[in-house]
Amino acid sequence: MIRFTIITCTYNAGAVLQRTLSSVFAQTHSHLEHLIIDGASTDNTVALAEAYRQHTATEDYCHDVTIVSEPDKGLYDAMNKGIDLATGDYVLFLNAGDTFPSPDTLETVAESVGDGEELPAVLYGDTDIVDDGGHFIRHRRLSPPRRLSPRSFLSGMVVCHQAFYARTDLAKATKYDLRYRFSADFDWCIRIMKLARQRHIGMRNVGAVVADYLDGGMTTANHQESLNERFRVMCRHFGLLPTLAMHSWFVVRSIIRR
Repeated sequence: MIRFTIITCTYNAGAVLQRTLSSVFAQTHSHLEHLIIDGASTDNTVALAEAYRQHTATEDYCHDVTIVSEPDKGLYDAMNKGIDLATGDYVLFLNAGDTFPSPDTLETVAESVGDGEELPAVLYGDTDIVDDGGHFIRHRRLSPPRRLSPRSFLSGMVVCHQAFYARTDLAKATKYDLRYRFSADFDWCIRIMKLARQRHIGMRNVGAVVADYLDGGMTTANHQESLNERFRVMCRHFGLLPTLAMHSWFVVRSIIRR
């Protein structure tokens, strides 16, 4: 049975962490580990995480919970620490405030892989946007394609980071590039897909919503800097001319929509 490693990176996230912990706790899929990678929070984040860990230890609960709290070099450094510790077949990132849409989400994802077949490089799906109270706002504007490839991301991040479940062996071979402050996840997903293509491993659309994403994350709060970084990432992977052509289309599309 597929084992998932859920990585939750936190820093002073006490106001929104509990719903993420509760969402993971409610998952009916029994083969998972939950890694909470904290950046030495000064609020009640670690206390909440520790109470959650102790609670899982006293229940008839099959999930393994590990907490690491220490200074780091930012979110992507914390994500790399989580990848280093991961022991599951797939890693997925569910940061503070993000949740699964239902208790059987991981079961749905696991059941998309047939018995005896090679594990796809990436399992991916749709994303819903939620507010600070965890209430549905809208479906994410970009929808994942039926067939995913690195060039799919020339149109933008068509699969949300939280809905991109990467095979752990590929993730360990493809760490986040800390030169990027806001768009290392965009770059990471492309490099995972390129590595999958080199190794001739397919990817699979689960055909379901697999993540609820908290509106207003780090990238949203630093929107312009994120866009500038993303342009550099696209140039690196696809070349300057295709990137300029696609951005020209973005401008035309925005004018048409007005």
